[in-house]
Amino acid sequence: MEATGGYEKQAHKGLHEAGLGVAIANARSVRRFAEGLGFLEKTDKIDAGIIAEYARVKRLSPQAPASPEQEELTALVTQLRQLIDARTALKNQMRLIESEAVQQSQGRLLDAFNREIKQIDVLVQAHMKQQTLWIRLVEGLGAIAGVAERTMAYLLAYLPELGTLNAKAIAKLVGLAPIAKDSGKSQGRRMVRGGRVQIRSILVFITSVVARYEPKFREFRQKLLDAGKPKMVVRTAVARKLLVIMNAKARDIIAELNLAA
Repeated sequence: MEATGGYEKQAHKGLHEAGLGVAIANARSVRRFAEGLGFLEKTDKIDAGIIAEYARVKRLSPQAPASPEQEELTALVTQLRQLIDARTALKNQMRLIESEAVQQSQGRLLDAFNREIKQIDVLVQAHMKQQTLWIRLVEGLGAIAGVAERTMAYLLAYLPELGTLNAKAIAKLVGLAPIAKDSGKSQGRRMVRGGRVQIRSILVFITSVVARYEPKFREFRQKLLDAGKPKMVVRTAVARKLLVIMNAKARDIIAELNLAA
């Protein structure tokens, strides 16, 4: 079935509990696939056939629904992220307001946002201590300078596949793998796109801190700068290296826990 902004979750759960394998397909990809086959029309009957054909061609595998613990963590982290974004927007607005009454109103709103962010942050940190795997991942990956607890919350919520895929697959999933754009002898500029935007943006954001305190990342960053690479390209490359290393560490932690079990 297609992902429909969350409306597919109950159907996914029900079918899975009934013993039926379900794969969730990206709706935009399915629509492009349909248009590529010449189907500009859109009806339920056509959509059902197109989704089935898309699943066959892509060889989609059934996916189990997220666990209740994973769903709760994702919901908490999403609320935290939305509150932080709203607070940032409010702070930007406050710089331009001259009315004293409006400033006071916005000040009260800012205080409310700060209180709510603090409360949700406490809930997120407490929830991450409910599973042994999460505790070990926070300890292991958090040992990398610059990877704070909030970064780990984002990773656990939005990238549960961490440690279960190879380096190339995890980089592509997050949107940190350069996409080839070649034709014949012409080689286009490789750029990153798509993927898990929330994870990609936070990894790129923390690269400056990681590169400052972790020698291997600092040396890697300097090597790229010395080669004349643009700063954004360098930040993306460091973010990809960070993701690949964290994925390898996560894989080792998962393997250790499986052996212990």
